[in-house]
Amino acid sequence: MPIVKYPRATEPLWREWDGKAQKCGLRHTVYAVNGDQYTGEWLDNLKHGKGTQVWKRTGAIYSGDWKFGKRDGYGSYSIPDPVTKEYKKVYTGWWKNDRKCGYGATFYPGGERYEGEWSGGLRSGWGRMYYRDGSIYEGQWLVDQPGGQGMLRLPNENRYEGGWKDGKKHGPGKFFYLDKGQLFEGIWAADIPKCGILIDFGRDEAPAPTQYPIPKV
Repeated sequence: MPIVKYPRATEPLWREWDGKAQKCGLRHTVYAVNGDQYTGEWLDNLKHGKGTQVWKRTGAIYSGDWKFGKRDGYGSYSIPDPVTKEYKKVYTGWWKNDRKCGYGATFYPGGERYEGEWSGGLRSGWGRMYYRDGSIYEGQWLVDQPGGQGMLRLPNENRYEGGWKDGKKHGPGKFFYLDKGQLFEGIWAADIPKCGILIDFGRDEAPAPTQYPIPKV
């Protein structure tokens, strides 16, 4: 009986090339068409695991965790100084779905910095903000502004403790005028005290007390 030989089935070349192009696991630096480059781990042709991304247009660098092509997990983001070209850290902390989410620290131009919680790329939750003029706010944040309960300490050590809304003093609160030895306790609305009482508070230790004490009613 004659032996019939059937031709071996061959896959098209594009399938072979596509298979070789699929990135999975640890790879050397991969360059995008726009010049961006990524060095690290892949899964199903997506950045996944540990890796470092460099953006060509801005020179920014992200080094940390990735999940299905997006920054997700713990990582740091830095940009080059326009004058010295040295890298300055902008954010170090947790990410989710390519945005800051969870606890992290951000460093702003001029020396300001924020340490606390984030949600969807905005300051939300508990956090502490160090301002350029020396003021410090510590408390709750909502949609990138102080919102809820918090304390603002001024450079002269005077401080406000109480409610906040849209970044302004709002609701019941106390303002300690430690330089004068007085305390104002009352209700605030949009940064303006509406009603309350003013009493002497630590007047004997105040550096610049009022000339006369407040008489008792």
